[in-house]
Amino acid sequence: MLAESLERLEASPWVDAIVVVAPPGWEEPVILLAEELGCGKVVASVAGGESRADSVRLGVAEVDREAAAVLVHDAARPLLPDGLVEQLLQPLGEGWDGAVPGLPLADTVKRVRDGAVEETLARAELVAVQTPQAFVASVLREATAGAAQATDCSTLVEARGGRVKVVPGDPRLLKVTTPDDLALVERWLAERA
Repeated sequence: MLAESLERLEASPWVDAIVVVAPPGWEEPVILLAEELGCGKVVASVAGGESRADSVRLGVAEVDREAAAVLVHDAARPLLPDGLVEQLLQPLGEGWDGAVPGLPLADTVKRVRDGAVEETLARAELVAVQTPQAFVASVLREATAGAAQATDCSTLVEARGGRVKVVPGDPRLLKVTTPDDLALVERWLAERA
């Protein structure tokens, strides 16, 4: 999954450099994989932290201080579609602090506490957010500087008052979390070949 993600980021004309945040002890194997794949944009591999926010903070620390934008992506979503990076970067040039891909929800969503429905949320106002997520570099640095924790980077930016735009996501940008997810991604890759 990392190899597929690296190759797709490497092929993007919108990506200048790649910093990989890896599990501790995997920094060197990541660099060797990048070399084997010919991914010359990989400039660093660092050990991740205790949480997602810690890992992002450690990765952002390796990004060139002159970078205008930072894209945060999960290798668990290996099927990065062509053109999505450009779609995410465009809002940054329009004054947005960040941009995330999102998919409309098909299911009704309910807020539940102790097994009891407390509220039914308006599905038309909800999206499932994916990665990669793009941010103005200085905004992301500031958002990740604190001790706040979140399941995605946009939450950290939003908590600091940042404005984040949603662009159309892609169903094939599935996050692989189960063996069935992996089988589906493998099938999609086979269909592309």
